[in-house]
Formats: sequence, C-alpha cells, structure tokens
Amino acid sequence: MEWDSAVVSAEPCPDTAAATWILADSQPWGRLVSLGPSGFPAYARLRFLPDPRRPGQPEADAPASTAEFSETEVLHRAVGLLAPFTTTPQECFFLLWDGWGIAAFDQGGGEPEGDERRDAAAAQSRSSAAPAEPGPAPGPRGARLRAPVVRLPHRSYHLFRGTTRDLGDWGPTVALRPHEQAPVPAFVWPADRAWCVTRDVDPHYAGVGAARAAVEVLVRDPVLDVVLADPAQAQPHYG
Repeated sequence: MEWDSAVVSAEPCPDTAAATWILADSQPWGRLVSLGPSGFPAYARLRFLPDPRRPGQPEADAPASTAEFSETEVLHRAVGLLAPFTTTPQECFFLLWDGWGIAAFDQGGGEPEGDERRDAAAAQSRSSAAPAEPGPAPGPRGARLRAPVVRLPHRSYHLFRGTTRDLGDWGPTVALRPHEQAPVPAFVWPADRAWCVTRDVDPHYAGVGAARAAVEVLVRDPVLDVVLADPAQAQPHYG
C-alpha cells in the first residue's frame, strides 16, 4: 500500500484489509477491545481514572479527575512515546467507534440494524432539536461518504489512516460543531503492527500491547498513569 506523506491529517481508509488481523483475533471480545490483540510481549493499562477501591464500585463514585489533559491529549502523548518503536510511524491506522455518531459516513448495504438504527435515530433527534449554532458551519452534516465498516461483536468502526501524530485530527470528513470534542479512537496501530493501543467506551483505561521496552517507557513517563497488565488475568473494572 502506497502512502502519501503529504497528508496532513488522518483520512478515511476505503480498504479495511489493514484491520483484518484484529477481526481474526480469536480471544474473547471483552479482552480484545480492552487490552488489544494477542501476541505482544507485554501489556499495560493507561488509566484515565484510578482503579476501583472495592468490587462493584460504580464509576460515579470514582475520585474526581484532576488531570489537566483530555483523553485525546493523553492518548496522543502515549502514541508519541510509542512512535520510536515502529518502523512505520508515517502509516498508522485508527478505528473510530460508529457510536460517536460520525454523521459524514454512509455505511451502505441497506438499512441499519439494531444498535445502529437506534444510534442513527438518536443522532437525528439530537440534530433536529439542537438550536442553530452561531458562526460558520463546521461542515456539511448531510454529506455522506460511502466507506466500508469494520465490525466486531457489539461494535462497528470506521477505519482511518494517518501518521502517529494525527491522533484526534480526523480531517474535514468528521464534521464537528463548535466546542465539540473529536472522537477518541478505539484502536490505534502502525502498519508494521509493532504495538496497538485500545480505548473502548466501557473500561476506565486504555490498553497497550507492545514490546517490553516500549511498555517500560510508558510506565516511566511522569505524566501518564500506566501500570503493567497480565492479559491472562481479569482486569479491574467499575460496576
């Protein structure tokens, strides 16, 4: 696959072949979306909230976050630290969960089903009820880009590609309203698959699979809250 180094933001990827290795992973779905694909020498958890103090603790009872960085900024820093550990930092892939309501995409292939239909109806309801925003429009919300969807059990994603620096910059395809935050990617990996970062909507952390040296760099970083993880063990979770 040829790569255009002139691309200055991530862009939709019309060929989903790059995600085949994730779809082919045979481990349980919950482990895949929380810690990433199997086979890496080391795993870690990048925490956005402290781990629960007791079994069944609701996330609403978690200590209030005092972090000065958004999740996107934290993930951007983590991917930046991982960039030296790939031979392909100029070709990186991102899966964006379609539950974020990315209005610029047309999944194609007939009517949406199940959660997709409910998400679409909710997005349409929010759009029709929202007051007009002052200033220039962020983009043509009605414009549809036909692009294939990457489907796992319980989740569907849009595939983007860019560089390791492009996390959070999804280009003009993803139209955002003023002050609306860019979607956080659910999976991030370089073309050589040297590492993978996952961020599902349910856990309070992102998972990282990588070489041991790469994971050690994350653990030692003074800004990030990263702890080692054993993929064979159940990970902490809020009730």
